[in-house]
Amino acid sequence: MNSLKEITVTEVCPRDGFQSIPEIIPAEEKAAYINRMIECGFKQIEVTSFVHPKAVPQLKDASEVLQLVNRKPGVKLRALIPNLRGLDRAIDAGIDKVKLMLSATDSHSRHNANATTFEAIKGFEPLVQRAADSPVHVGGSISVAFGCPYEGDVPVERHIEITKRYEQLGITDISLADTTGMANPVKLKRIVEVLKETFPHFRFSLHLHNTRGMAFANAVAGYEAGIVDFDSSAAGLGGCPYAPNASGNIATEDLVHGFEEMGINTGINLDRVLEVAKLLQQRFPVQSDSFILKAGKCSDLHIAPSGQVKIGD
Repeated sequence: MNSLKEITVTEVCPRDGFQSIPEIIPAEEKAAYINRMIECGFKQIEVTSFVHPKAVPQLKDASEVLQLVNRKPGVKLRALIPNLRGLDRAIDAGIDKVKLMLSATDSHSRHNANATTFEAIKGFEPLVQRAADSPVHVGGSISVAFGCPYEGDVPVERHIEITKRYEQLGITDISLADTTGMANPVKLKRIVEVLKETFPHFRFSLHLHNTRGMAFANAVAGYEAGIVDFDSSAAGLGGCPYAPNASGNIATEDLVHGFEEMGINTGINLDRVLEVAKLLQQRFPVQSDSFILKAGKCSDLHIAPSGQVKIGD
């Protein structure tokens, strides 16, 4: 059991949430949401992705959005990058950390990156070399880590081999993503435990989608296996454009509320997160999905009824 009573939550709605919205959101509006999120207490926010505009049109304004963000000391801004060009744009925009895009399976990788998994990771070499000459920190990721919509379960041996390749690049910060919500607590815990035992010097995090309603149970299983870093998205917005039926991320308010109720500190102001989530729910009602937005917090008490109303004789 994890002895730490504290976790770190990274807000990913500005990237993973907004990329799934078909309507183009103005850069000023995106920045306004990010500025509100900065005041919620997050130590890290994934603000955008420096992908080709044709790949994800919603994020074509990445550099413009960064110019409008009110930076705050102690809050790192992270972005996803697919290639060297994306890295250069991220560096120019003043990003603190970039996350590389990699799929656990060849089928998903070909669809996402037009290359096999190990061809894609080989292509990271010039990115790592370029980043070494900059202040930007490089982290890795493994998409469809707990189940691929094309190949099914991903063997733990596959994870070990991928992580070894990351280690050869000097990357020891890895995000394990349940991109299509195929994880369950037993599967997730087994994979995480093996990876943490095999690579004790690595820092693994979890990026969970609530496609089948398992995300918080999976988060708890990950925490019990030693994970203390989690991604989430306000109002539950999100979904991978390269995976079929990939619905939203676990809602930030659900994740924060759940862990805080268990006595595990997140450092996040839940009421402020709820203010942002309610704005997002009003703006994007079809895409939002959050238990706390529907039911409220456990601490939201109600006036007790004075008595039962008798119906009939």
